[in-house]
Amino acid sequence: MSIRSIATQFAAVTAGLVFAASAHANLVVNGGFEQPDVATNNWAFFPSSGVAGWDGSNIEIWDTYGGVVAPEGTQHAELNSHPGNVASPFSIYQSFATAVGQTYDVSFFYRARVDANESFQFSVGPLAVLLNDHVTGSWSQYMSSFVANGSLTTITFTSTNAGTLGNFLDDVVVTRQASVPEPGTLALLGLGLVGLGLGRRRKAA
Repeated sequence: MSIRSIATQFAAVTAGLVFAASAHANLVVNGGFEQPDVATNNWAFFPSSGVAGWDGSNIEIWDTYGGVVAPEGTQHAELNSHPGNVASPFSIYQSFATAVGQTYDVSFFYRARVDANESFQFSVGPLAVLLNDHVTGSWSQYMSSFVANGSLTTITFTSTNAGTLGNFLDDVVVTRQASVPEPGTLALLGLGLVGLGLGRRRKAA
């Protein structure tokens, strides 16, 4: 195999690995609710227009308030925000570009604020789940996957219990599922590195 051939295949493999890495980029904007910034040990509520990435109801953001430590970053959201129409459910959502037929992984953390009666409806693409198993004092993590059925997919969280207290959320992540490189691909990458190194040595000699 010529040095040029090795270099060409090496470049192709490298490009493939870069694409695989980019597949792990979070498609959700501000999934950790780190913006806007809230002073440490405080909370504040914002219209969704004031929270990057999100739409819908008001969003309450906490920063280590009441001793609650976020599982990612320093801030998390409370779905049952304040103030608002307590007779209506709170709902926040955002949309992102997807490829039809592509599989995506989704995960987020959730926690009850007051009691185990708190619950919310979660949906993304064809996936819809009622989460009513969270407790106070500790975070739970939801993890699943879905196949996109459109070029634009919306992720939504909607409270099912009334009032302005409950349903903490944090670290909302959606990533494109990437296939793991085959052993032969990794071997080719190593061969390419060795071949290029030997080629440079011979040229220098």
